[in-house]
Amino acid sequence: MEKTGMKILIAPDKFKGSLASDVVASTIAGELEARVPGVKSKVLPIADGGEGTAKILTNALGGRWVPCTVSDALGRDVEAGFGLIATEDETLAVLEMSSASGLAIIPEEDRDPWAASTYGTGQLMTAAMDAGADKIIVGLGGSATNDGGSGMARALGFQFLDAEGTPVEDLPAALDTVTEIVYSLERDLPEIVAACDVDNPLLGERGAIAVFGPQKGVTADQAARFENRLRHLADLVAHDLDTDPRESPGAGAAGGLGFGLIAFGEARLESGFDLVADVLGIEEAIGSADIVITGEGKLDEQTLMGKGPGGIARMAKAAGKPVIGFCGRAAAEDQLASLFDAVFPVSDETLSVEESMARAGELLKIAVAKAADRIQEWNPLPHETT
Repeated sequence: MEKTGMKILIAPDKFKGSLASDVVASTIAGELEARVPGVKSKVLPIADGGEGTAKILTNALGGRWVPCTVSDALGRDVEAGFGLIATEDETLAVLEMSSASGLAIIPEEDRDPWAASTYGTGQLMTAAMDAGADKIIVGLGGSATNDGGSGMARALGFQFLDAEGTPVEDLPAALDTVTEIVYSLERDLPEIVAACDVDNPLLGERGAIAVFGPQKGVTADQAARFENRLRHLADLVAHDLDTDPRESPGAGAAGGLGFGLIAFGEARLESGFDLVADVLGIEEAIGSADIVITGEGKLDEQTLMGKGPGGIARMAKAAGKPVIGFCGRAAAEDQLASLFDAVFPVSDETLSVEESMARAGELLKIAVAKAADRIQEWNPLPHETT
């Protein structure tokens, strides 16, 4: 392989909490072009259904961004929005639940996993319908919620009634008091696609609470209470709506919003990465590249289970292209070596996690400098973690 004139595809996801995917991509491209003679970079920031998905798809498809004010997971006003894309066949809306019901927009001291609701996500969906959307893509991921989509459903118009037939509005906190769900929508819902990067069911040891609850503040002694609440919701849905998607792959995504979108919106769950890759033409871009670079905040075993960088690496290896991964931290290096030819962690072990995140841009440049030296020696890269 020529040491100059190499074509490099740079397709990273975000470094969560520190760098957006487009910033990661442009930083890598700038450093490589300054350090590797003749390198030609193609930049395609990616997402896999979580933060960043909506704007990436909106920009790629030539849509417009529609801002709107909705409720955050605790019922406070937050500025969110959705992409609106008009095609010959349909009007498509693209949104992320994290922009309305996300964990990152709730200060740590205010987080309340028992009360956190997807109501704002339902408001976003309603706004998209008001704007004329025939189809809605909802990106899942980054949620503050564990409500099974009950808040979203209430915002769309479903009624949750107690034993006396009184509507229960304090969802999900009072979900245990609900005895009946009534389908009372005033208009038909459009086609809904949930973009999801996990295949977890709603309940059980791989479910929403067991796997994702702790990161939202659910403690070990609270887990059974949260699990029982979701089971109660699933039982109500099965009885009153005659559908039971609790075991569907992805039902446990975003605190059970995957379940809720299927149950209340007849949604189809698709791989968030596959959807984005198709729109961006990732397969074609990989075919034209000599080297593929991707990454995210943490590369570990979850990267290999539907995450965007894992999908990029898998496609690149299938095409016979070497792959470099950048990340804040790396774990499960032996497993990563099955897809990545080299991994360059950005974090500095002498710094705290908080300081490493604050200096992520600077540290990424240092990591790219190390990778640039290696790229110039490529023939090809050995399998290792640096």
